[in-house]
Amino acid sequence: MKQNPAPLLLIFLLFLVACDPHPSPTPEPAPRPRGAAAVVAVAMPTGPSKSFDYYLLDLSWSPEFCHGHPNATECASRPAFVLHGLWPQNTDGTYPQNCSTEPGPRNPVSFSDIYPDAGLLRHEWTTHGTCSGLSPDAFFATARAAFHSVAIPPKLSQFDHQISMPPDEILGLFTAANPSIPRASLALSCGNNYLTAIEVCLNKSGQPTPCGPIRSCHANTVRIPPP
Repeated sequence: MKQNPAPLLLIFLLFLVACDPHPSPTPEPAPRPRGAAAVVAVAMPTGPSKSFDYYLLDLSWSPEFCHGHPNATECASRPAFVLHGLWPQNTDGTYPQNCSTEPGPRNPVSFSDIYPDAGLLRHEWTTHGTCSGLSPDAFFATARAAFHSVAIPPKLSQFDHQISMPPDEILGLFTAANPSIPRASLALSCGNNYLTAIEVCLNKSGQPTPCGPIRSCHANTVRIPPP
């Protein structure tokens, strides 16, 4: 009895396909579209002509800063507050940054009394000073004048052990020591319930102005290590 050759031929063809050394590639699935990143930053890189509404003078509580940076130049003299920066701000909560590539002051050492760390001075100029509309020397002279215009309450510079106070009490000490600075022009920053900075809002003439959207620390009390 003769066998039908068709099934044998079909098996042979299937065998050749399975052994094909160059099979057609399987199409890759189309990539999934990526979701748009959430916009959370409020900093606004801008051109040098960008205007702003006021300055935020940030005075860092040096003991807290120096606890994490014991070798920082400014920590050698154990001051109570050090100048962190004078930052252009807007009343809508935004702030300009990195407004130009103009180089900083020709003689940075002339501002070593407020910025003993030359790296911090360069950062402050590039990030904030370029948005001020001032020359480098004029910007840092303005920062110096603003820094020295704020009197530090004696209670925050004359103690030798850690104390704790409500933020409102600390701000009250500043308004008492600086009668020309209203409470609305002050804010307090904290981290892990430790005092980190006092912030003063100033207009472009260096006079106190309301801070607007700047928020103070909401802790019940903050810890203050001694200078």
